Amino acid sequence: MLMTKSEKNELKKSTVDIKNKNENNDKKVTEETTEEKLEATQEKLLRTMAEMENQRRRFEKEKKEAFEFGGFNFAAETLSLIDNIDRAITSFKNDDSLKNNKDLNKIIDGIEVVKKDLVSIFKKNGIEPIDCINKKFDPNFHQAMLEIDNNAKEPGTVVQEIQKGYMMKDRLLRPSLVGVAKKREEKEEKK
Repeated sequence: MLMTKSEKNELKKSTVDIKNKNENNDKKVTEETTEEKLEATQEKLLRTMAEMENQRRRFEKEKKEAFEFGGFNFAAETLSLIDNIDRAITSFKNDDSLKNNKDLNKIIDGIEVVKKDLVSIFKKNGIEPIDCINKKFDPNFHQAMLEIDNNAKEPGTVVQEIQKGYMMKDRLLRPSLVGVAKKREEKEEKK
């Protein structure tokens, strides 16, 4: 089949138009792809920056906690010093052979000065005793060691402190070992 010159020109024009359309479409696809790549890169950058900021905050918090609670274990172990000082004072006061000694009060006064200094150091470092007598039992601060029959107090009230508990700032250093009130069961009389 032979084509006329005008048909050949028509064919060339349509071929050129198709090529131009394809090139324009390719440019649009390329432009969209570039824009999409730019958006994706911006999104990744924002996420990375947010992640870095979160990590910085986490490190700051850990640094602050390490500074505030770095001596936590040391403080927990030194609580036994106060316990032993209290036991020594009680022991001296209850020892019959020492009661007749005129220097007993001087010894006890000396030990109490050491105890006051230790308590002062604890306070400076944010270590405070837990006040628990006549308070409602709280398992976050108290450890129940025994139940005591007591109708005068509401059940669940701390009526005896076996060992003093301590807080270091807002953290529990050692729970109070306590005795908790319970209702006395009254036995029914049989007729």
